[in-house]
Amino acid sequence: MPIEPSSQVGRSPLHLRRGGTSLVLDLPADSPPCVLHWGPDLGDAMLEDLGTALEMPYVDSVISAPPKLPVLPLHSAGWLGRAGIRGSRGGRDWSVAFARVVHRVDDAGSPEWPDGPPGAARVVSECFDEPGQLCVTAEIEIHESGLVRVRARIRNDGDAGYEVAGVEPALPVPGEASELVDMTGRHTKERVPQRRPFNQGQWVRESWGGRPGHDSPTFLAAGCSGFGFQRGRVWAVHLAWSGNQVVSAEHSPTSFRLLRGGELLLPGEMILDHGDEYVSPWLVGSWGEGIDALSHRFHDYLRGRPAHPRSTRPVVLNVWEAVYFDQDPARLNHMADLAAAIGVERLVVDDGWFLGRRDDTSSLGDWIVDPSVYPNGLEEVADHVRSLGMQFGLWFEPEMVNLDSDLARAHPDWVMGTSHGPGVASRQQHVLDLGNPDAYAHVLEQVSGIVGTLHVDYIKWDHNRALVDAGSGPEHRPGVHAQVEAVYRMMTELKARHPGLEIESCAGGGARLDLGIMEIADRTWVSDCIDAHERHRMMRWTGVILPPEMLGSHIGSGADHSTGRVHDLDFRAGTAIWGDLGIEWDLTRISDEQRDRVAQWVAFYKSVRPLLHSGRVVRAELPNPALQLDGVVAPDGSEALYRLSALDHTLTWPPGRVTLPGLDPDRTYRVTTVSPAADGPARPGAAPWTREGVTLSGRVLAEVGLQAPEIKADHLVIISVVDAGR
Repeated sequence: MPIEPSSQVGRSPLHLRRGGTSLVLDLPADSPPCVLHWGPDLGDAMLEDLGTALEMPYVDSVISAPPKLPVLPLHSAGWLGRAGIRGSRGGRDWSVAFARVVHRVDDAGSPEWPDGPPGAARVVSECFDEPGQLCVTAEIEIHESGLVRVRARIRNDGDAGYEVAGVEPALPVPGEASELVDMTGRHTKERVPQRRPFNQGQWVRESWGGRPGHDSPTFLAAGCSGFGFQRGRVWAVHLAWSGNQVVSAEHSPTSFRLLRGGELLLPGEMILDHGDEYVSPWLVGSWGEGIDALSHRFHDYLRGRPAHPRSTRPVVLNVWEAVYFDQDPARLNHMADLAAAIGVERLVVDDGWFLGRRDDTSSLGDWIVDPSVYPNGLEEVADHVRSLGMQFGLWFEPEMVNLDSDLARAHPDWVMGTSHGPGVASRQQHVLDLGNPDAYAHVLEQVSGIVGTLHVDYIKWDHNRALVDAGSGPEHRPGVHAQVEAVYRMMTELKARHPGLEIESCAGGGARLDLGIMEIADRTWVSDCIDAHERHRMMRWTGVILPPEMLGSHIGSGADHSTGRVHDLDFRAGTAIWGDLGIEWDLTRISDEQRDRVAQWVAFYKSVRPLLHSGRVVRAELPNPALQLDGVVAPDGSEALYRLSALDHTLTWPPGRVTLPGLDPDRTYRVTTVSPAADGPARPGAAPWTREGVTLSGRVLAEVGLQAPEIKADHLVIISVVDAGR
């Protein structure tokens, strides 16, 4: 529906309401939309005068105090911060300004937006810079969950090429957002939160490795001082893109506070010929009364997509930490027998199955089953796995290549690099140029052929080298953007060719789990570290944007591969069930007693899986910093499951009270501790209520709570809460 600009006399701002969120937009005649309010639902408030009420007073110029700030801030309008659009024609037309803007509002399902998500609305604003020969289209969507998405399209209407240097949409937050939280980390220690004041200036997080990275901010949140999971109003953005990127928080002297993000483009990477378009990634925004509330909007959005995995998430056995490169069909078949007996539903053969792959120094790119390892073909294992009623999965790393491989020897021009060569090796590997149509076709056909021949149900898709010196073709033009688009295209094509195929996004663990790749992938590998202590933090913070059913979480052996920590089985399993459960442990080398205990945990997980993979995720902030409490509450509030973990020795002894967030305050609940074993072990120091259970209202449990049982460091208790009337 076309809409007149709000600068027309008497026209109100546009008010869009979805999922408890109000998005109020001013629609000027010469600018992309300006966000007047993004946050709590304003109801049916009269907004005719809101634009006037929020107008800046005159100071000494529009540069000192811009009267309004669009989602694409421009220097030509007086903005002194980062420009929302940067580019030029070899030094010309570098300042973008619009004389004419046409706005349109679409509802999902309308002729203009027939494939829009149910319940969503969007504003499409075509902005014309006729002297600069550019058309910029700003798109703002609000979804049924209350999630907001913003992006921009740039079309070159000139005859000369236009180089896009950067596009960074911005969403404003109010002055009460005085504190920032984002993540940092490294390989095997992802998702470490960090907090700082939202001072004047910029807090900029850039990723230049062709993926968000192990140190990815994951999201950038701004909120009231001291905001947490349950308290304090907070806003956050996330960039749905799997390549080079930036997210930033910008506080200008004019009092504007912005959260923004976009793709980082290498020099000369995005040059548009006449009629060509560049489409920026989606900047995804959410807000809430506490981090949990903004997290719920992310989860609701993802769960509302037609492509979201809706079938029961299979329990996985991945053989990597069981056998590493030492693959043997007889051993894998024996492991499959044991796995099926304990309730595993999908077995994944990891790295080491293809031609010449005995370690990580060679053979990446040669996607041919190694006859020296599998003389009867990999069908021997795949068919046996399926005969046991399990799905069969296989590891690939389609974007990578070893120089010691038949592929690299035959096609050295398919290896990304610069005039200096293919760049530094990392994990003994380099990047295969999927932006090259011949390389793309070769890899697609090899992978698709294996998937079809073996009837592969599931691909673990890995990505173990950052894209540095990622040049493409004989001129070594920057190729990161094209590489990311090729990966999206290949994943999509494989799924189209093989209906029902699922894909796990792994990048040395958690270096690529953004909403760009997760629009296609069904599961992510949160980290190569499955240490249960570390996984408490990783799962909690990764779970802000991704729901539990998308988070791969495995039971490892007693001594962790990456940290060397030793944890008991109940702690490892009780941690792993809080996602998409898997096992990464050599079942042929453990005792019958341990296998029986794993089977008990698998059965318990299956009994609570429907709740864990559909409910509201809640996280408590407890007075005792040694304790962590995470929970999932059924959508109708009828039941919940909580996990109380001690991650350190407690300073207070006994450890004090814990409250249970997220319950219906007016329901009465029966609260008990549960164990996978029918006769769960008695716990020394158990609080009296844990023996027989208690019956209390949701309001009492949230406000007063329960006495925490005494729990040793790196141990946990699972608490079941069920409507007492059931």
